[in-house]
Amino acid sequence: MQDSAGGRPTVLPVTSRTSKGRSFASRPLARTLHPGCWWLWALGLAAAASRTANPVLLGLLLAVAGLVVVQRRTDAPWALAFRMYLALGAFIVLMRVVFRVVFGGGQGNVVLFVLPQIPLPELAKGIRLLGPVAAEQLLGGFYDGLRLAAMVVCVGAANALANPKRLLKALPGALNEIGTSVVVTLTVAPQLVESVQRVRRARRLRGGAVRGRHALRGLVIPVLEDAMNRSLALAAAMASHGYGRTGRLDARTRLLTGGLVLGGLLGVCFGLYGAMAGGTPVYLGAPLLVVALALAVTGLLLGGRRVRRSRYRPDRWRAPELLVVCSGLASAVAMYVASRTDAATLQPSLQPIVWPQAALLPAAAVLVGVLPAFLTPPPPGNTAQEAAA
Repeated sequence: MQDSAGGRPTVLPVTSRTSKGRSFASRPLARTLHPGCWWLWALGLAAAASRTANPVLLGLLLAVAGLVVVQRRTDAPWALAFRMYLALGAFIVLMRVVFRVVFGGGQGNVVLFVLPQIPLPELAKGIRLLGPVAAEQLLGGFYDGLRLAAMVVCVGAANALANPKRLLKALPGALNEIGTSVVVTLTVAPQLVESVQRVRRARRLRGGAVRGRHALRGLVIPVLEDAMNRSLALAAAMASHGYGRTGRLDARTRLLTGGLVLGGLLGVCFGLYGAMAGGTPVYLGAPLLVVALALAVTGLLLGGRRVRRSRYRPDRWRAPELLVVCSGLASAVAMYVASRTDAATLQPSLQPIVWPQAALLPAAAVLVGVLPAFLTPPPPGNTAQEAAA
């Protein structure tokens, strides 16, 4: 179409709409966030979970982590292993309750049942096997196990949302070898889960048994073979990309780098102890912690000079990444403030047994962690987000 004044072609706006009548322009652009922000968010939620034993708050935190994972995970192998962390959390809760029953759970006023007690020799004085089981001990084991399970699920959420290979690319050069080992370790379990699912799917298509003892024998060898092939492919890929190649540094620089990093890490340990423990000198607290962190960072920067590598399209920190980090840190800080102001709601009473209640500040501290599920762009290939759109 030609403009009557200047003869320029007029471009008519084209608006594409979805099946529900909403334009594509109103939907956020799909992209993958920086993997470091998901780990900081998950560590903030784990720190919040460590401050409370209230099952209401811990259950709400598990729901928050699960919702964020469902909304923002991809179809990668490490994202599909989140169910394994949920199963591990349930196993932790069950084992804590079983330990309370086996190793003397009779300290309480409400005795539920009595098991035959096993006598022990004099050397094991103070340890009791079986006997009476009280409701207070069972609830105590359940609360402790649920808190530990919530922390494990938070770590599993970070592992499901963050791409470990991209996280390796974002690490400083001095941590290249350690980061490579950690990434390979983190990807073992998700890849084994994917291998088991693929082998079971192939056996189902061939009409073979997928459950029972016979199915287990048919799964072990193919899964081990697939793991071996993946390991060889990963080793070949890392060798072709130059992993392990280091620059030349003299002995004095290497000694200085190692001394700075080691001294900085030791200083961080003493500084954390001085900051958390009471009755220690002032200089063993925050000042020592700041100086130790500066020494460690200096050593890492000097150590990164010996690793020469280029980064193709490095990940950038933008507004959504900062929002994710701030939501996790806000959750941890708000839970810390709640533990200082109203600790009774975070630790339910067992003697006497009371129904757990959730106050406004701890509940808000947990719910602020759900913001990344709605205020961040969806990753490419998120089937849940595409279905909702």
